[in-house]
Amino acid sequence: MKLATLIATAVTLSLTAAPSLAQNKSAKAKSGVDKLYVLNCGEGIAGDISRWSPGVNVGKSMPFVDNCYLIRHTTGWMLWDTGVSDAIAAMPDGLAPADPKATHWNRPKTLASQLEQLGVKPSDIKFLAVSHTHPDHTGNVEMFSNAMLFVQKAEYEWPGANNAPRFKPEHPVTKLEGDRDVFGDGSVTIIATPGHTPGHQSLLVKLPKTGALLLTGDAVHFKSNWDNRGVPSNNFDKDKTAASMQRMADVLAKEKAQLWINHDKAQRDTLKLSPNFYE
Repeated sequence: MKLATLIATAVTLSLTAAPSLAQNKSAKAKSGVDKLYVLNCGEGIAGDISRWSPGVNVGKSMPFVDNCYLIRHTTGWMLWDTGVSDAIAAMPDGLAPADPKATHWNRPKTLASQLEQLGVKPSDIKFLAVSHTHPDHTGNVEMFSNAMLFVQKAEYEWPGANNAPRFKPEHPVTKLEGDRDVFGDGSVTIIATPGHTPGHQSLLVKLPKTGALLLTGDAVHFKSNWDNRGVPSNNFDKDKTAASMQRMADVLAKEKAQLWINHDKAQRDTLKLSPNFYE
């Protein structure tokens, strides 16, 4: 009788455990990123592109674009970079730079309007990360004042103009010292790529159908810059820039990833823009 009772108890436990295991397996299968949107976060004209590739194309201007990327993960929305300020959209002639060799920016579409088109409110953004703290990447950070900001500690503590902080101290922040698997499932990984600035970072995104994408930030500015391994003259650290480019090349090879170069208009013009998406 005791043996029969033990067997019956074991069968009952196995039957009650089976649905739980199936549910866990199902939940795991659904984890990860399912959509990525490319947002127009600015368009402009670079006055002298030799600023980014010293000695090449001196005095030549080039159209620049500025991309932001909205990522939908099963645990919440993430935004990568915020572009130039939405306020520039109200400036008829855009925002002219103090240095004519730099980029004259325009804002054909606001970030707020593109999110609204998708039915996403700024308060829906749970995670926010910026490649670095130049204003064409942080122009709308405070639109997402409650989002957890992921930024390298070296970037966060890098003094701004007149030693001003680069972010509002009350903004929630996670200060990184290297790479970070954002969601813990390998689908979105922040990769430290210092050089352009002290704490520059890039983003590796793995999509179910599109595959792996490496979003450059400003570790690279346009394709010829990448092909020639050109280091911009105003970068923070030349050697770290070169090392970061090599690291990116290694990631591309290992992950069989596509390189998406943030400011490269020729490449951007081949991409699907929001409200279309990659999955």
